[in-house]
Amino acid sequence: MPTTSSHEARRAAVLGSPVAHSLSPVLHRAAYAELGLDGWTYDRYDVDEQGIAGFLSGLDEPEPGARRWAGLSLTMPLKRAVIPLLDEITVTAASVEAVNTVLFSDDGRRTGDNTDIPGMVAALEERGIRSVESATVLGAGATASSALAALARICEGEVTAYVRSEERAREMRGWGERLGVAVRTADWARAAEGLRAPLVISTTPAGATDGLAQAVPASGGTLFDVLYDPWPTALAGAWRGAVIGGLDLLVHQAVLQVELMTGRGPAPLAAMRAAGEAELRARAA
Repeated sequence: MPTTSSHEARRAAVLGSPVAHSLSPVLHRAAYAELGLDGWTYDRYDVDEQGIAGFLSGLDEPEPGARRWAGLSLTMPLKRAVIPLLDEITVTAASVEAVNTVLFSDDGRRTGDNTDIPGMVAALEERGIRSVESATVLGAGATASSALAALARICEGEVTAYVRSEERAREMRGWGERLGVAVRTADWARAAEGLRAPLVISTTPAGATDGLAQAVPASGGTLFDVLYDPWPTALAGAWRGAVIGGLDLLVHQAVLQVELMTGRGPAPLAAMRAAGEAELRARAA
């Protein structure tokens, strides 16, 4: 595992495309301030799948006097595209073939990790959810596979994944087999049926679940919607049970990233969440 000296000022950033909306700089900078990491910087760069190799290569030849890199946060579409460019990935990242964190060791090695999975588990535990009998996952893709990995730790029974194509259905069943989760797939047109599960995890893009808002059951379980902007989503706004939002996931996974990149901990969860909430309020205004 890469090691980082927290006594030396370093730099970090979030990469993705688009990335202008990312809250990660706000969260990480708030953590640096609380931890007294003067001189640490965290920026954002719009990098797509075609540009990631060049970006990483550029880090190998820093400008004279430039701060060394501690790590990168990755968002879509880079979580899988980056894997061939790394020296190694952790067991957690390998389990879903998705990397959202790149760590740089002092000897130059690049290690990929995934903090989405433990971050999701931590967000659920914060709300007292440590075990569920069954669950629903809305959508497919990298975030959905991370949701299945998180459910592998807490779900005792079957997970039903609602998807839009047979190809996606096969992918989700495959992830279930790989992760040790009993996954049943169903067509998206029947997704309203899944809202009755004790835990519903929505991993879809903005607007995709708006049509389900009118189908929310009178007595719902817990909805975990991974979006944070715009918030609340139509589904979250109509939900009649407990709601966990994308900011909860973002903060918990960022806490783990800060600890991995800086070598300092515990990261200031409350301060990071407060900074994220303030930024979202400012954007809404």
